[in-house]
Amino acid sequence: MGEMSPWSRTVVALAAVLVGVSKTGVPGVGIVAITWMASVLPARASTGLILPLLIAGDVLAVAWYRRHAVWSHLWKLLPCAVLGILIGYRLLAQVNDRQLRPIIGGIILVLLALNAWRNRRGAEATAIPRGWWFAGLLGVSAGVTTMMANAAGPIMTIYLLAMRLPKQEFIGTGAWYFLLVNLFKVPFSADLGLITAESLKFNLWLLPAVALGGVLGVLLLRRIPERAFQAAVQILAVAGAVKLLWPAG
Repeated sequence: MGEMSPWSRTVVALAAVLVGVSKTGVPGVGIVAITWMASVLPARASTGLILPLLIAGDVLAVAWYRRHAVWSHLWKLLPCAVLGILIGYRLLAQVNDRQLRPIIGGIILVLLALNAWRNRRGAEATAIPRGWWFAGLLGVSAGVTTMMANAAGPIMTIYLLAMRLPKQEFIGTGAWYFLLVNLFKVPFSADLGLITAESLKFNLWLLPAVALGGVLGVLLLRRIPERAFQAAVQILAVAGAVKLLWPAG
């Protein structure tokens, strides 16, 4: 970390601001933060560095939106997410990110296409998946993805969009989900050497940037109309999925 150029430090700081924005206002920008971080740091280092920042953003989001969580949706997701994290922990030592990312990106794009098709036909014409199988599929997928690349945001977005939650409940439910999941990931990330004493020192330097992003996210959410919010989230989820499909350099 000490050998980073001023430009790289600036990019990492801006990514930390986007982490805060993604947690309290516009969830889809989280994948942008992850992309920026990975562009100036080695993949493993960026994965370990961003996890404590995500947790800091989760704490801000839960503090602000804690009363808006829909726990019935969370109880369906969390057990499957834990299973996915355990699978991802095992895979992380054997499968590289380049091999897994295109598969995940393809799944996200298929789910987005299905969601858009349902919206086009209207709620009356097509049933929204609400069963345990749907939560289970996305929960395991999100667990694997978040453990390996901190990139579960688009998958969680698909689930919350399918549940047709208003924007406050959307953010509140996602905030609790990611706080619990990211805290559960910490010992596994430390065991893999992704989180170190050096990376934690750098995290302390970046915490004010996350806090700034959290305030900006709250202000943005208040000013974004419901339809614009849903559209922006879906567009950013598509962008995140395309990025996952794009081969790493």
